[in-house]
Amino acid sequence: MQRKTTQRTAIEQVFDREDRPLGIDEILRLGRSQVESLNQATVYRNLKLLLDKGWLAQINHPAMGVLYERAGKGHHHHFHCRDCNRVFELPGCTLNQQAAAPEGFVVEDHEIFLFGVCPSCAASSE
Repeated sequence: MQRKTTQRTAIEQVFDREDRPLGIDEILRLGRSQVESLNQATVYRNLKLLLDKGWLAQINHPAMGVLYERAGKGHHHHFHCRDCNRVFELPGCTLNQQAAAPEGFVVEDHEIFLFGVCPSCAASSE
């Protein structure tokens, strides 16, 4: 059994506080605000443990690579703000995957990323 460490607690709190998909660099930067000694190897080790426990889920962003988010939120999609470079969760799914696929194709899964400007960045550019 793994013991709960200060570093893992800081990483979990980052995900609870941000409540959106995060990359390694962002997890490390935000986690260091709580535990200054947090390093990349520790983040990777704890992410693997949290993935194995089912606490986190991994997503593959087409431009940013692997991101991590809290698991158990059901099927949803993502929005990438080109200004602040943050990724946000979009609730639910309106895609009819069988209707979207050509005849004869069997859809097993899908992921949609929308790109644009988030409300915060849009408001600051007005």
